[in-house]
Amino acid sequence: MIQTMHNNIENKKSIYLPEVATLVKKKKLTDLDTYFEFELKDRPLGHLYGQFVEVSVPGIGEAPISISSPPTATNRFEMVIRKIGQVTTAIHSLEPGDAVGIRGPFGSSFPMESLKGKNLLFVAGGIGLVPARSAILYALQNRNDYKDITILFGSRDPSQRLFTDELQEWKSRKDVTFLESVDKCDPGTWDGNVGVITTLFPLLKNVNPLETYAIVVGPPVMYKFVIMTLYDMEFSDKHIIVSLERHMKCGVGKCGHCQINNLYVCQDGPVFTYDDIKHLKEAI
Repeated sequence: MIQTMHNNIENKKSIYLPEVATLVKKKKLTDLDTYFEFELKDRPLGHLYGQFVEVSVPGIGEAPISISSPPTATNRFEMVIRKIGQVTTAIHSLEPGDAVGIRGPFGSSFPMESLKGKNLLFVAGGIGLVPARSAILYALQNRNDYKDITILFGSRDPSQRLFTDELQEWKSRKDVTFLESVDKCDPGTWDGNVGVITTLFPLLKNVNPLETYAIVVGPPVMYKFVIMTLYDMEFSDKHIIVSLERHMKCGVGKCGHCQINNLYVCQDGPVFTYDDIKHLKEAI
């Protein structure tokens, strides 16, 4: 019993105390978004697809950041961080060799194990590709475990496209359907589809809603229209999986910033089936 109590204390401490992670790689993706690869000293992060960590900069603060890489046996993990506040601005100023604090991983995840043998439809808008990428890469690395894989990606304009090399790779694969759109563009700067992401849905063929699960991640305004389109395709609420953007802060359900009725997005989410949250007016 004493050992169990000791273990519980250690586990509880690990929720609140950050570990040191060292920046090993950094690459600018857009005017606001930068790719970061970090490494923990003693262990893999141990995350699942769609989870997040709390990243802290001493003297500045901490912020919840989605993990963009799939689970791995190495000690490295990837994130894309948008420069929008004091903490993220401080992180953007880091160079390889610098360190941050990491708490986590936290939150629920995309149910990639239980989706094996199913068709997958990924719908990612803008920065929503960051957490979705963790599940996408896992599915592609384990391609034989899934049936049809379709990826829809929408961005505001061509300059806001993320992971452009990977997008081109997905487009060229024979075993994946990849469609992309931008909301707007200057003449001569884009030869693909122009329009919001739902304009890609009519281009899909032979989607079986009984055998397909839609994983939807993007800005809040996107969800309403994507879900309406999925309804038109006769998807059930349980076959629509969303990752919510909510004002998370602490990551452990203590501060209340992300509370929706009786749910804490940082603990009960950020990943939900639409069936779980459709009755909560603030969720979408």
